[in-house]
Amino acid sequence: MVKKIFPILILVFVFLPFFNVHAENTLGQSVNFYVESSYDLTKRSNLSATLVKISPQLYFYIDDIWWSGLSEQSKTETKDVFDSLAEEFENKIYPSLTQTFGAEWNPGIDNDRRITILFHSMLPQAGGYFSNGNEYPKIQFPQSNEREMFYLNSSFIDSPLIKGFLAHEFIHLITFNQKDKKGVEEEVWLNEARAEYVSTFLGYDSQYEESNLQRRVLDFTDRPFDSLTEWKGTAYDYGVLNLFFQYLVDHYGSKILVDSLHLKTSGIKSINDALIMNSFKENFSQIFNDWAITVLINDCNVSQKYCYFNPNLKNLRITPMINYLPFIGESTLSVTNTTKDWAGNWHKFIGGNGTLRLEFSVGNLANFKVPYLIQDSGGNYTIGFLVFNKDGIATTSVSDFGGENTSLTIIPIAQTKISGFFSNEVEPSYAFFWSASTAGKTIPIPVPDEKPIGDLTVEALLEKIAQLTKMVADLQNQLNALNTSKDSCLSLNADLFYGLSDNNSVKCLQEFLKSQGSAIYPEGFITGNFFSLTELAVIRFQEKYASEILSPLGMTEGTGYVGIRTRNKINQLLTK
Repeated sequence: MVKKIFPILILVFVFLPFFNVHAENTLGQSVNFYVESSYDLTKRSNLSATLVKISPQLYFYIDDIWWSGLSEQSKTETKDVFDSLAEEFENKIYPSLTQTFGAEWNPGIDNDRRITILFHSMLPQAGGYFSNGNEYPKIQFPQSNEREMFYLNSSFIDSPLIKGFLAHEFIHLITFNQKDKKGVEEEVWLNEARAEYVSTFLGYDSQYEESNLQRRVLDFTDRPFDSLTEWKGTAYDYGVLNLFFQYLVDHYGSKILVDSLHLKTSGIKSINDALIMNSFKENFSQIFNDWAITVLINDCNVSQKYCYFNPNLKNLRITPMINYLPFIGESTLSVTNTTKDWAGNWHKFIGGNGTLRLEFSVGNLANFKVPYLIQDSGGNYTIGFLVFNKDGIATTSVSDFGGENTSLTIIPIAQTKISGFFSNEVEPSYAFFWSASTAGKTIPIPVPDEKPIGDLTVEALLEKIAQLTKMVADLQNQLNALNTSKDSCLSLNADLFYGLSDNNSVKCLQEFLKSQGSAIYPEGFITGNFFSLTELAVIRFQEKYASEILSPLGMTEGTGYVGIRTRNKINQLLTK
């Protein structure tokens, strides 16, 4: 993680007549450090730490409170870990990253070639962080520690993830020298993207189990529709970021990340400039569209551009939002939804009988790209893009839907804003609307001459058949209701979200929310429609159990989306 204090280097700094020189760092000495209270486990803004190891390139300081709580054996084991980390940094991390991405500021503000690592107790979801404020003198930033340094979570000292965290934070130190010191402010999401990818770049994700890549896949599949560029520092942000840049580097090489770091542009513009420098015809928008299709099908047999090359990601596929159209008669589904820029939304249509007609529309100020995929009964895909008219409306139709063609998936992607993405800034939402309808096939019934059949005429017999058909349908509905109340409502097994309508699982959710009392769901409506009242009830429930649902993801506010963590808590309470 990176903590920005100044957006760009302040010119006064260039003309300061001296470097800050610290007193000599000696083993066993205790130093007071400023830390970021938003990361610290007990919200401290400063702490005392002891220098426990010096290597040719690193100082290892550790929080005195945490250190004093260890047994002598644990202290010895921790020093052994530091020995291993120092060797890893100096023989692999430092040479690999500096030769590829460039150097950090050295000897830097403290005129010392060594980098300080401060281990202290942090929030569970934080692996570490870098604060660019430490690169400025106290006259500009009073909380500066005036040294090249970054922070790591002491809870991860014995974790297999620690080497990746060390490399991650070191990249932020490099970025400061390559970007900030040259007066260019890198957008946080891209700054984090480079840091996220180095774990794979250095081979730490090759063993998939317990790797950083594995946890990012879990984060991404839990909430795949998170925006790539709206940065709040949540696990979801890291999940979508990691999986997108795994794809970009797979197909376009790590040089795109390297070259974009050294350009005077930032964000999406720097990625596009780097693509041009490396003679690629695709731009960021096209690559994002291809990636959005890839995480849905991930199949090199369809096209080389619609799959991951990383063998650890060969089975990655997201689950789209399913929209079911009845097989009998004509039906219409209509949904209004919202999204942020550079976020994937996957809506899959199944069922139906006959011709599927889809109308998609957006507001006047929004720029959308909407890839679509038609899958036939043989599993083959037809891939295209919806074409908008001047009113922002796009239409398409799929013949023999429910027969030869088994599904249609649309992927609405807002691509309106392309720069100016900053940390913790709430980005605008854009509304989109779709309406899907099917016109069922007409099966002609041959009607013979009007002659009696037994005691009934043909007309009377057809009327009787219609009555029996209605009775069968009524009985089936009753059976479905019984099955729902006896079986389905024992657990929720699929994600639920705003916009679902006439859905039995939503009814189960609403029954559960109602059982939680008026503080959670005061209206208590059981409709099967997931709209604003249900969304607010889910948010209240998530915030009631925030320690189990939100805190592990670094979140404090409910989302209204019933994902795996929310479902797990609901299912736990349902079994009591």
